[in-house]
Amino acid sequence: MSHTDYIKKANKLLCRAYVPYSKFPVSAIVIDQDGNEYEGVNVENAAYGLCLCAERNAITSGVTKNLKSIRTIYITGNTNEPISPCGSCRQVIAEFSTKDTKVILGSSKTDEYKEMDLETLIPYYFSKNSLDEIK
Repeated sequence: MSHTDYIKKANKLLCRAYVPYSKFPVSAIVIDQDGNEYEGVNVENAAYGLCLCAERNAITSGVTKNLKSIRTIYITGNTNEPISPCGSCRQVIAEFSTKDTKVILGSSKTDEYKEMDLETLIPYYFSKNSLDEIK
């Protein structure tokens, strides 16, 4: 499937998001090292700190099924331009990414998308290597 096809697939998931407070649905599809797909939507909570973003939802779902690394992650929302993931999600994406991971940012309102690598998404990110430096 093409990037556009995956964004369309992710856009269809937006209606499953549980967003009674922000009314801002987001969905994500993660493809792991073996080509397996994991879907996620954001899930809000009246105690805002307990909300779960779509990206982290898809990644943690994948981890329970043996995701070791992200080959590609598609993220979309009802935005006028390709969506931008929050800082927490960027860090979790970094945890499971390699130098070859592709991050594809889309929108339900336009056919435009942005493709980037991890270093572009989150320059100078904190990683396992950062921890190895202190040992």
